[in-house]
Amino acid sequence: MHSTLVFLFAFLAAAVNAHFQLQYPPPRGVFVEDDEPTFCDGYLTAVSNRSEFPLSGGFFSLNSEHPKWTAGVLISTLPDPKSFNNFSQVNSFFQIQGEGAFCIPLDFSKSNVTSLSTGQNVTIQIVFDGGDGQLYQCADLTLSNSFTIPTNVSCTNATSTATSSGATSTSTGAASTPKPSSLGVREYAMSSLAIPFTLIGAVLGLAAL
Repeated sequence: MHSTLVFLFAFLAAAVNAHFQLQYPPPRGVFVEDDEPTFCDGYLTAVSNRSEFPLSGGFFSLNSEHPKWTAGVLISTLPDPKSFNNFSQVNSFFQIQGEGAFCIPLDFSKSNVTSLSTGQNVTIQIVFDGGDGQLYQCADLTLSNSFTIPTNVSCTNATSTATSSGATSTSTGAASTPKPSSLGVREYAMSSLAIPFTLIGAVLGLAAL
């Protein structure tokens, strides 16, 4: 029984063993590997020096340590959101193949979120899953209809053709809009947790023998 429990704890510790890093817009704080499976990578308070971000034609970029991953963007219009219940889904989850740096369109003017306006403070939370657990990072923004992302902010892809649920994007410039997943945020969260908890239950059953 002892060896079985050791195996269980080892499995739990290794449940999330690869990561991603939000590159742009700037995240709330320095990347903390151990806190990435938690709300906003462990940073629970909005920053005062928010980053400007365009209402239309924007993008976010990240570094993936997974060869195949699913991601999505959540948004909160509260001044200091404290839980996932404070966020709503910007667009459908999408899937991309490839490790390294990727640039993904983020156009609020064409999103599911309405009533966003210039000068408004918002927080976005990137949800990332490479198949071994969900990871989170946040960025606090001020929206602007006159702001343009500087040309020195990189928007390139690590692979020459980054597959995104059947769509492709070139190695330079913004990635083409990924094909949406049929799963919403709640359904996706439940589906991604189903296998780990089933396995945990099986291990606990063995431990009782």
